[in-house]
Amino acid sequence: MADLALRVYDNTMSSITGAFSRRSLLATAVAPLAGILTPPLGSAAQKKIPVGLELYSVREEMKLDLMGTVRAVAKMGYEDVEFYAPYMEWTVSYAKEVRKLLDDLGVKCLSTHNGAQTFTPEKLPAAIELNRILGSHFIVQASAGRVTSLDGWKTVAENLTRAAEKLKGVGLRAGYHNHAAEFKPLEGKRPMEVIAANTPSDVMLQLDVGTCLEAKSDPVAWIKANPGRIRSLHLKDWSEAGGYKVLLGEGAADWKKIFAAAEKVGGVEFYLIEQEGSAYPPIETAEKCLKSFRKLRA
Repeated sequence: MADLALRVYDNTMSSITGAFSRRSLLATAVAPLAGILTPPLGSAAQKKIPVGLELYSVREEMKLDLMGTVRAVAKMGYEDVEFYAPYMEWTVSYAKEVRKLLDDLGVKCLSTHNGAQTFTPEKLPAAIELNRILGSHFIVQASAGRVTSLDGWKTVAENLTRAAEKLKGVGLRAGYHNHAAEFKPLEGKRPMEVIAANTPSDVMLQLDVGTCLEAKSDPVAWIKANPGRIRSLHLKDWSEAGGYKVLLGEGAADWKKIFAAAEKVGGVEFYLIEQEGSAYPPIETAEKCLKSFRKLRA
């Protein structure tokens, strides 16, 4: 009986050992493919971030034919559009027509650009209504106008904070979009630092890359200094020689580093290409910039 038990044990262990050997062999054979089949953590292939167009880039076309311009932008492959200040003149019924068009095209409106007056108690309710119709997530202050002191910038931040509290109650968020002035020192401090320090963390700091560069500031350093708050970026390039007329990827911006910082630290949810003009017609410019974006982020 002892011999029989020993033989059964030996046969059982031999089967188990063979099974593990086959598994080990399979694992060894598949291992070199793992890096090909599974994208590395944080790669562009793994993290899908929509790219949109700030429609100020095609503003003259928008004045002539808003619906047709949005269709043309969608046909290029843009996944999102950002309407700017004139949308505040729309009626509710027209906003619903625009929303239907976006839905039909499979395009989102994740944010809108607004003048400072939109954030006043008188104007904010209308902005809320229109943005909710459009499906927007952020109501962004596009500019503060002419502010000449740090106290003035603190007032901008206070107004933004009050509006943010109201927006939070209806499922929307506030944002602030910089120009060059916000990155130029005033009384020993940059206004963007004042806005960041005096607004809650859920207020998006929408980084305009080109104007940041023009002010001799480092967009990567700014993103890293404000983790989780750079939820969208205006992808605008800039150069000493060409100013804002250079196309995306042809200026001074180090886009690879900017994308890496935005995605690893900034908390970016969507990108927006913006072009203030170029040597090409606006629609062609928008198409060229989208092609450049895809190459830069590949």
